[in-house]
Amino acid sequence: MKRSIVIGSRGSDLALWQANSVKRGLETFHPAFVFDVKIIRTTGDQLQDVALSKIGDKGLFTRQIETELLNGNIDFAVHSLKDLQTEQPEGLIIGAVCEREIPNDVLVSRQYTSIAELPRGASVATGSLRRRSQLLHHRPDLTIVEIRGNVPTRLEKFLNSDLDAMVLAYAGLERLGLGRGFSHVIPTDIMLPAVGQGAIAVEVRTGDNSAMDMASRINDEPTKACVTAERACLRRLEGGCQVPIGALAVLDGGSVKLDGIVGSLDGRLVFRGWDAGEARDAAQIGTRLAESLIERGADKLLDQARDKAANKAEAVL
Repeated sequence: MKRSIVIGSRGSDLALWQANSVKRGLETFHPAFVFDVKIIRTTGDQLQDVALSKIGDKGLFTRQIETELLNGNIDFAVHSLKDLQTEQPEGLIIGAVCEREIPNDVLVSRQYTSIAELPRGASVATGSLRRRSQLLHHRPDLTIVEIRGNVPTRLEKFLNSDLDAMVLAYAGLERLGLGRGFSHVIPTDIMLPAVGQGAIAVEVRTGDNSAMDMASRINDEPTKACVTAERACLRRLEGGCQVPIGALAVLDGGSVKLDGIVGSLDGRLVFRGWDAGEARDAAQIGTRLAESLIERGADKLLDQARDKAANKAEAVL
């Protein structure tokens, strides 16, 4: 009789796509086991109508899944890497990072194919402070509208509205087969993605050598090197979804180039820079870039954003 292995995941369409993608990968390399997906509801799933910046962001979409993993109720936890904190809870470790989808954001619109085409004062929906900051930096005349929900929900809200456009991640739309014909990739010189956007993380218990061995078979080293640099930058900046931070690393041969940005909430002031080095030094590259942004004044923007987020969180509570 085959041993059953349980994979923990959120229950959204995208989360289940990701969990089942991991499941198929594990089944390919480990046919002697049966893999099942267990749906776990997180705090972020329960607060669909409240902006993320108003409720805090430490483990919103991961905490309950990680608790199940720590308690031994599941064997693997599958996350969108951009939801995962830069420091794992004690007893957990990232066992694999799967090959990354295109990390860019996209402009979703029925009429316009680029941010430049949007008319003056156009309404653009996003629930992300990072996207808001970069949109307003390039187009301060835009009207930004708050939107929450999983990918299909946000898309449905948009299509039933009079909004001019919405910004989403390419990966979510592509994986669910949505948005084709009216979504347009935003170049990274205009908008850097969230740290880890487009990548899937597989979390395991520290010391579970069997799970680590299984996960290692679906790990993509180029993706891991890139997200290691991005996450090191975010960790040094002490950022999350409450502050406007974007970063993207690309691998060229054995070298990693990391581009990062910290912006004000209104987009008027941004600090952007880059660093590069050998892939084996990915974490140091991320830390160096963060420190250079801090030296230029980015820490002041981060402090302002955190103060505003704290006040909003208190008002919600």
